Amino acid sequence: MAMSNVDQVTSLHKNNELQLLCFRLEKGKDLYAVNVFKIREVVKYSGAITIVSHETNSLVEGLITIRDLTIPLVDMRKWFFYDPNAPTKDLRKYAVPRQQNDDNIVMICEFSKWTIGVRIYEADRILNKRWTEIEQSGGSVGNNAGSGKLVSRTRYYDGRLVQVVDIEKMLVDVFPWIDEEKNKEMENIRQVETTKKILLADDSPIVIKTMQSILNKLGVVHISFNNGKKLLDYLFGENEVDDIGMIITDLEMPEVSGFEVIKQVKANPKTKHIPIVVNSSMSGSSNEEMALSLNANEFISKSNPVEVEKAVRELILR
Repeated sequence: MAMSNVDQVTSLHKNNELQLLCFRLEKGKDLYAVNVFKIREVVKYSGAITIVSHETNSLVEGLITIRDLTIPLVDMRKWFFYDPNAPTKDLRKYAVPRQQNDDNIVMICEFSKWTIGVRIYEADRILNKRWTEIEQSGGSVGNNAGSGKLVSRTRYYDGRLVQVVDIEKMLVDVFPWIDEEKNKEMENIRQVETTKKILLADDSPIVIKTMQSILNKLGVVHISFNNGKKLLDYLFGENEVDDIGMIITDLEMPEVSGFEVIKQVKANPKTKHIPIVVNSSMSGSSNEEMALSLNANEFISKSNPVEVEKAVRELILR
């Protein structure tokens, strides 16, 4: 099953819509979802799995090779029961149950310039939704209340709950050295001399936290919002816009997407001068083209400290 083409996704974004791939981690149990734009395809994999760790707490099942590409295979159900406060916990009993024919159902996910395989029980259907139909989530899952593994939720065609997974959080939990690399990069960024504020919108708590650390290191005052609607409410409320030097926004957010934020900010004479930077995990030049076609000023790959500093220096200090 291959996922959406770029033109289709571009038009979805411009209409404030999205497509979600629904899936289950156990037979007949809860429905979860990921934006199709982060999924290259869903495959039945019956090939070899090269074991890379015999640790009982490993979230990575091993390496798989699909069409000459070797990628790590992550078990999503194990991740749901993973607790960073108990990193040595044995996760084997939480693995996704095998299908009768013993095939692995694997989502090939591409985001933040990474490609990984994610083991699920079964793929269900693709839901077309408006961003206004997506609610912010409390974030609890499995036996880990408040673990922030779910970013939002919506309704299935028959009214059942569908919970959208924070796949960026999964990436950081599974590969902690990604964060360590960011921290090393952060050591090299220097303070920026400005009195201007930055408004930041993202629905992933892990992304907000990383971006706040980067902006604190840059010494820039910032206000964070967990969706585009809250940012727009602030911007078009009673607040002074002259001291706002930049907006940094994700593209995929409940209620109001980043594309809608760009459109409204650039359409308003009072705010159209404010530079907008898209901070997105969606890999590929097509997303940059989409953001820039809606008059965003810059596109950076998710929370990259070097790219954030460069954008701030070029756009706020211009």
